[in-house]
Amino acid sequence: MVSSESTPSTPVPTASPALVRAVQHLLRPLVRLLLAHQLTFRFISELLKTVYVEMANKEFAIQGKRQTTSRLSLLTGIHRKDVKRLLEADFPGYVPPPTVSLGARLVARWISASEFLDKEGHARPLRRLSDSPDAPSFEQLVASVSKDIRARSVLDEWSRLGVVEVDEDGWIRLIVDAFVPVKGFEEKAHYFGRNLHDHIEVGVNNLQSQAAPTLERSVHYRELSEASIEELSDLGEELGMQTLRALNRRAQELQNLDVRKTGPRFRMNFGMYFLHARDEGAKDAGDTDRK
Repeated sequence: MVSSESTPSTPVPTASPALVRAVQHLLRPLVRLLLAHQLTFRFISELLKTVYVEMANKEFAIQGKRQTTSRLSLLTGIHRKDVKRLLEADFPGYVPPPTVSLGARLVARWISASEFLDKEGHARPLRRLSDSPDAPSFEQLVASVSKDIRARSVLDEWSRLGVVEVDEDGWIRLIVDAFVPVKGFEEKAHYFGRNLHDHIEVGVNNLQSQAAPTLERSVHYRELSEASIEELSDLGEELGMQTLRALNRRAQELQNLDVRKTGPRFRMNFGMYFLHARDEGAKDAGDTDRK
């Protein structure tokens, strides 16, 4: 049944029931987050209108024909006057928090450049200032990426965000191997949006394309004990960080080579996750009818 708020020309959705169920399922944790931060349905529905119009206008144009408000209204189910208003609005592009871009580059260098690694290939602790020209320092790390930022300012901000810690002897230690701050909500929100966007982008492309799918794999098991979850979580983190470090080192090498090449430029994002949650479909241990 078409909502009374839809335009009269809005067609009845004919999407796959499986797709509808999948979208409903993936929306649940997102809606939980929105409710927790008091983003109401009215606010999100208006936000969705802007995205619907944006994507319909950008991705569903007919070659050789002018995109009209009537067609966009038909595609999106949004009233023509709202489509016109949204097309005329100026929506600035998303700009990540200022600490994110520099921070990601600094951490990437810290965990990949040989002078900042120990014998095991891990990020070595650094002094803020080095007593010897041959010994790397935090100042040198920052200067190797940007000479416009004071290392002291980076250190203070990273300490606030929980990216590094300074021990009693003055050694600066990296807490995370990828720039995902422990405390900075704006910074964490940036990675939340970027990583989920890219994951969904891969999934959408794989769902709609007839070509060989892009890498999107997971391992999932049910009815595991808490001890097993802890063991698998530790194993996943260990192996996952090995993979991320290896990819980061190689990406740095290739980026340095590609700077001197001509042609189009691309970006990549490789990620992984580990979920553990109560298995609502499983029986508790000790049930006599467990098989």
